[in-house]
Amino acid sequence: MQFYRDGYRPGDPDIQPAAAQVARRGDGFPERVDVLIVGTGPAGTVLAAQLAEFPDITTRIVERREQPLQVGHADGVACRTVEMFQAFGLADALVREAYWVNEVRFWGPSEQDRSKIVRTGWVEDTPEGLSEFPHVIVNQARMQEYLLEHAANSASKLEADYGIEFTGFEMNDSEYPVTARLRRADGDEFVVQAKYVIGCDGARSNVRRSLGIELQGDAANHAWGVMDVLATTDFPDWRTKNVVQSAGKGSLLMIPREGGNMVRCYVDLGEVAAGDSDIRNKTAEELREVANAILHPYTIDVRQVAWSSVYEVGQRLADRFDDLTADAPADAVPHLFVAGDACHTHSAKAGQGMNVSMQDAFNLGWKLAAVLQGRSDATLLRTYSEERQTIAADLIAFDKYWSTFIAQPALDPEHPERGGVSPADMQAEFARQGRYTAGLATKYTPSTLTGASDHQQLATGFEVGARFHSAPARRVADARRMELGHSHRADGRWRIYAFGDASGAALREFATWLSDGADSPVRAFTAADADIDSVIDVHAVFRGSHHDIDVTALPELLLPTSGPLGLQDWEKAWATDAKDDIFAARGIAAEGAIVVVRPDQYVAHVLPLSAREELTEFFAGFLLPA
Repeated sequence: MQFYRDGYRPGDPDIQPAAAQVARRGDGFPERVDVLIVGTGPAGTVLAAQLAEFPDITTRIVERREQPLQVGHADGVACRTVEMFQAFGLADALVREAYWVNEVRFWGPSEQDRSKIVRTGWVEDTPEGLSEFPHVIVNQARMQEYLLEHAANSASKLEADYGIEFTGFEMNDSEYPVTARLRRADGDEFVVQAKYVIGCDGARSNVRRSLGIELQGDAANHAWGVMDVLATTDFPDWRTKNVVQSAGKGSLLMIPREGGNMVRCYVDLGEVAAGDSDIRNKTAEELREVANAILHPYTIDVRQVAWSSVYEVGQRLADRFDDLTADAPADAVPHLFVAGDACHTHSAKAGQGMNVSMQDAFNLGWKLAAVLQGRSDATLLRTYSEERQTIAADLIAFDKYWSTFIAQPALDPEHPERGGVSPADMQAEFARQGRYTAGLATKYTPSTLTGASDHQQLATGFEVGARFHSAPARRVADARRMELGHSHRADGRWRIYAFGDASGAALREFATWLSDGADSPVRAFTAADADIDSVIDVHAVFRGSHHDIDVTALPELLLPTSGPLGLQDWEKAWATDAKDDIFAARGIAAEGAIVVVRPDQYVAHVLPLSAREELTEFFAGFLLPA
């Protein structure tokens, strides 16, 4: 984290002073905004945190509830989501508070007495090497609180407006083409003019309904109860994640929660007939009884239920994630979007709902900022629906398979004709799906924003289209060993990580060209009066020891001056860590490589250090000349 670059100030550096343009806006809800976010769920709060990085963009977030979410809802935080939180500077606090999911243990009917369960095996929850971060558990309310605090502490001073509901919109031809209709909890109605509106208002989204978009998919036919409990028990694996299959009494998924005592129990309530709403009336006491029946001979003595609910598994997907219909012209620009549960719903079994929703917003947030700040043409916003609808469709397909698989009864060896799944098969499938459930299976296909993989052999560990898989390196200036990917901030900038050749000569030549070349993308797309790293942030990783590199002798781009005081930035040059060679770990070829990374941490391109025209042409596909 860098601070004091605009001058020293005492106190918590995470709390920034309000930007001048923010102070001038005054109190009350503005008549015009650049971005109106509807809903403070996972997608809405990530979007708010992302756009709060840009005080010159007027953003407001409204929520129909009259206060922040307090309890319940999602709690699984995938490794990929923790990586994203690192870009906001929030990962350390998150993993300190969270429960870490280390193992998944499996229980099934005893061979000696099938009325009882026994432990049948276990697997590592997250396979070694997938991420530098663990899979953790923190309740959704707390996740949203982290993000909203980040937005409030930013120079934008963005805070949610509660008790305000979106009711509809009209379009016009002005600079602020969306007239959004809003209603306060007391019935007072008003309008706001917006350039863009994003519906992050859940499965019953008013924004989606106003766009005439419907969720299409399978009807629910299997019910689960969920409860967060504080309890005492003789069950020995109370503090690990468990998949429990009983003989004829259903299944139970148990996930410990943060704090050392609470556990979430997903209780299998079986098949439900279409139109049967009585299942939703199941009480927490009834869920406890079912859970205890499944756990026999063990019992749980519930002392408090912090939250409980009953839901039916169903998978539904919107046919588009913005206001552009199929017959819209190729140059049409969307102005209304939906994200998260507003455009895809599914079961909670794979723990993906909150995580995928947050990634929706992370994808859209930097694109909105690039367009509103004039770095990219507005047609860039079309790529949000194009990219994220494909990811959501993959999630729906996976969830259909996964929710069906784990709802299967335990296989009875004496009656295999009745179907079911064996403990060994259940365990093997959990291990096989580790990469997906860690949130790391997303891969963007070639497009304007993602290059082809023609040069993938130069950096086999940085897969084009996949998220940038961080690894340790040594920062040259201060000898600090840290994850290279942690230099990536959620600030809307593109990154170039240039990995050196054996002598370092080609790397230095490349950095010099980026600084001085007339055809350099850094020069072409950065305004003359802006910081040289304000659009494309360049980092160089040298082979060998950091002791052998004189930072002050490096090309200008690797020790740039920036900020109002024109201070040097000493954090652009890196070297190999002797204990953990990033070049070997990520398959960097002897001749080095250029790895281009999108603002949302996905690898956009891999190129040779000699690439010049190809690199500039790639950036020209979505950035506007300065």
